[in-house]
Amino acid sequence: MSGLITLFLSFSLLAMTCQPALPATSNAAKDQLHIFATCTGRLSAQMEYQWMFDGEGSEGTETARDALVEILDAIMRPDQRPDVMAWRVEAKMAQSALLARAVFNLDRRDAQMAQRIARRRVEECRGLLLG
Repeated sequence: MSGLITLFLSFSLLAMTCQPALPATSNAAKDQLHIFATCTGRLSAQMEYQWMFDGEGSEGTETARDALVEILDAIMRPDQRPDVMAWRVEAKMAQSALLARAVFNLDRRDAQMAQRIARRRVEECRGLLLG
């Protein structure tokens, strides 16, 4: 997994050298941090859902979630930890609500829509990782 982090950080450094320097508190850096925190929360919810309904699938989700945690730890300043945790929890709760709607909803169309949205959000997050 550390090879994946190294590769990600290498690409990030290459991209940063091609752009003007941004202050550490820039909106772009905060947006990037927010995206990774949100995806970490979504994958945490997905993993817990899979523990109940698809045990084997949870292993791959856990690996992806752990990779995002490593990325977050690499790009987060210590003073950002409370915001990052809040974003993670907020995203986890939203994803959990979608998954609950998908499984326990009596309205079949709404359940299918919730399932599609939940799946799409997880796929977007997995797309942040190479491999």
